[in-house]
Amino acid sequence: MDLTLFFQFFLGLVAIINPVGLLPVFVTLTSHQTEPERQRTGTIANFAVVVILLVTLFAGQLILDMFSISLPAFRIAGGTLIVFIAMSMLQGKLGEVKHNKAEDRESAARDSVAVVPLALPLMAGPGAISSVIVFAAENSTVMDTIGMVTAIVVFGACSWAIFRLAPVIFRVLGQTGINVITRIMGLLMLSIGIEVVAAGAKGLFPALAG
Repeated sequence: MDLTLFFQFFLGLVAIINPVGLLPVFVTLTSHQTEPERQRTGTIANFAVVVILLVTLFAGQLILDMFSISLPAFRIAGGTLIVFIAMSMLQGKLGEVKHNKAEDRESAARDSVAVVPLALPLMAGPGAISSVIVFAAENSTVMDTIGMVTAIVVFGACSWAIFRLAPVIFRVLGQTGINVITRIMGLLMLSIGIEVVAAGAKGLFPALAG
């Protein structure tokens, strides 16, 4: 098992989901809650993210096979989606690609925002799901699967800790600091998306690989 590979997978989740960049959204969505309620919302949201990503990890290839979608084609589609989300983050438009106004109205009518829209689609959105499916399809041994499960669980724990410290972090960084981190994560995501698209193009058109 290549630990570097799974560290890259973990960093990819951090860049794509960007829990620090979502802190303003989390604080806003939970502004009507008491502190215990906010902590419970953060716990449920991150637990839901871990469950969603684990289901994607184990069922992703079955979904591709069911719809007869080749891995290179899915890589291009997923990589393109990641690029679009990254461009949005670089412009400081956090979350606009991940959810629409109808979903905002739906979530506003609910008492709990932990699962919708926090866990899905803000955190475990199309970009994260695409990345997990692609990575799982390319690394399918038992040890690879154990490594990816570990990376997802560790990410969930780290994200939970960040959300738990949300009020403190937001006060320290401020909106400007959050925006800077969001743009840095967006740049990392853009690089990941381009790499995924390039690999998919080489798979569909082997001549491009030289």
